[in-house]
Amino acid sequence: MERVSRRGFITSAGVGAIGAAALGGAEAETAAATVRAAGEPAPITLRVNGRARALSVLPRTTLLEALHEHLGLAGTKPGCERGECGACTVLVDGQTRYACQMLALEAEGHEVTTIEGLARGEQLSDVQKAFVAEDAMQCGYCTPGQVMAVEGLLRHEKDPSLDEIREGVSGNLCRCGAYAHIFKAAQRAAAARRNGGK
Repeated sequence: MERVSRRGFITSAGVGAIGAAALGGAEAETAAATVRAAGEPAPITLRVNGRARALSVLPRTTLLEALHEHLGLAGTKPGCERGECGACTVLVDGQTRYACQMLALEAEGHEVTTIEGLARGEQLSDVQKAFVAEDAMQCGYCTPGQVMAVEGLLRHEKDPSLDEIREGVSGNLCRCGAYAHIFKAAQRAAAARRNGGK
């Protein structure tokens, strides 16, 4: 269960007080109810990696928080949490998205794929195999996001050029500087896909 921080409580209470002072009667009650509702968990069902997952989240909960903290899918990494590093990249309906920039409520009714959803049992996907074969990681923290960015690219471009690969992963930062290996991994995975891989 998420705890309300002191700052969040003060902010909510302040907004409610201001709203009540500015409005009268029924309008004030409606404004107060809205503030209360913003702090109450809501039940949602997310379709993640082909499975429906029921959970209860606050309206402000990001998809990243829902995946990582509520569902235990630790491959979706918190990084900058400002949409700048790409560590939390997932696929939503096959399109790459930063999970930190999307509310969990927005993801309801959509298909979410995380790094955990690429492998089939112990069998890695072509992209995952390519990252291992090309040693496309050092510390590994950004790797799940990089893999998901390449996966998203290859779902829409079967034979990407090097420039298209660079653009495809340009929203994912690697502090270790393993970019040359990441590009090679993307090329290897693309070749495997063209030869009937998955």
